[in-house]
Amino acid sequence: MQHQATTKNAALDVEIAQKKINELIGVGLPNITGSADINKFIEIPTSFVPAEFFGGQPGEYAPVQFGQPYSSSVGLSASQLVFDGSYLVGLQASRTYAELSKKNLEQSKIETSANVSKAYYSVLVNRERHDLLVANVQRIKKLKDDTKAMYDNGFIEKIDNDRIVLTYNNIVVEEQKVKRFLTISENLLKFQMGMDLNANLELADKLATIKMDETLPGEEKADASRRIEYSIMQTNKRLQELDLKRTRFEYLPSLVAFGSVSANASRNEFDIFDTDKRWYPTAVIGAKLSVPIFDGLQKSARIGQSKLTLQKIDNGFKSLEQGINLEVQNSRTQLLNNIEMLKTQRENKDLATEVARVSKIKYDQGVGSNLEVINAETSLKEAETNYYSSLYDVLISKIDYAKATGSLK
Repeated sequence: MQHQATTKNAALDVEIAQKKINELIGVGLPNITGSADINKFIEIPTSFVPAEFFGGQPGEYAPVQFGQPYSSSVGLSASQLVFDGSYLVGLQASRTYAELSKKNLEQSKIETSANVSKAYYSVLVNRERHDLLVANVQRIKKLKDDTKAMYDNGFIEKIDNDRIVLTYNNIVVEEQKVKRFLTISENLLKFQMGMDLNANLELADKLATIKMDETLPGEEKADASRRIEYSIMQTNKRLQELDLKRTRFEYLPSLVAFGSVSANASRNEFDIFDTDKRWYPTAVIGAKLSVPIFDGLQKSARIGQSKLTLQKIDNGFKSLEQGINLEVQNSRTQLLNNIEMLKTQRENKDLATEVARVSKIKYDQGVGSNLEVINAETSLKEAETNYYSSLYDVLISKIDYAKATGSLK
C-alpha cells in the first residue's frame, strides 16, 4: 500500500481534494490587494480646451498640457463576499468531492490487495511445483542411472533404457520451464507491490502454512451496498444533486462588499519620497449587488442537463446491482467447482504417487517393466500439475468471491 503507484496516486488525490476545499474556502474569505506605482511622463498628455478661455475665437480649441512629469500612487483594496448561493453549495460539493477521493483510495487499496494476493499465491504455488519437480528430477535421474547400469551389463534392452532417458529429459525441461514461470510470477508480485524488480524477494509463508478452507460457501444473497463501487456511485449521485442545486441558486442575487484606500503624489522633480511634500489620500467603501435577470435560458438548460444526468445515474444503480448479483453468483459457482475439482485432483495425486511407488518396487524386484514405471511417472507428473493448478484456482476464486461479496478489505 505504501509503494504501489496507483494506490500512492489515489492517496495524493485525497490530499489534492483537501487543497481544493481550502482553495474554495478562500473565495469566501476577505481578499486584500496592495498596489504601488511610479510614473514619469516623457510627454505630458495634451488636452484641448475652448480657445475663448484664453481670448481666442469661439468654436476653436487650444491645446494645453495639464499635470506634472512625475506621479506616484499607493493603495490597499479589499473585498468580501457577503452572499452567493452557488458558493455555499460549492462548499458542500467540495466536501463531497473529498469524500469521493477517499472512496477511490479505498477502491484502489482493494484492487491492490486482490492483485497482490493473487500474485503472492502464484509465487507460492510455482515454488512448490518447482521444489517438487526438482525432487522428481533427482528421483528419475537415479532411475536413469540404475537403468543405464543394467543396460551396460546386458540385463535390459536399449529401448528400455531409451524410454527412461526420454522421461528424464522431459522432466528436466518441465523443471526449467516451471523455474522460468517462477521468475515471471516473482516479478509480477514485485510489480504489483511497487517493488524494484532487481530487489531480493523473501516470502514469509510456504504453501503448507496457508490455511485452506475447503468449506463450500452457502447461498449468499448479493448485497450491493457492501461494494465500494456502489458507495462511489452514491457519492457521484450526491455530487450531481449538488450541481443541480448550485445551478438553481444561480438565480439568486449575490452581494459583495468592498473598500479601498490610496494616496497619490505628483511632482515636477523626482522627489516622490520626500516626506515634506504632500500626498493626497482617497478612500472609498461600497457594496455591489448582482441580480440575474435574463441569461438566454442558459441556467434552465443546465438544470435540464443535470436532471437527465441524475436519471442516467439511477439507471446505473440498477445495472450495477444486477452486475454485482451476477458476479456473486458466478464467483460462488466457480469457487464451488474449483473446491470439488481440488478434492478430486488431490485424490488423483495421492493415487498416482502410490502407483508410482509400487511400480518402482516391482521394477526393482524384477517383476515389473520399466514401461510400467515410465507410465506411472508420467501419470504422477500430470496429476501433480493438475493438483497445483486446481489449488491455485481455488485460491484465486476465493479472492474473487470475497471481492464480489464486498468482504475483501
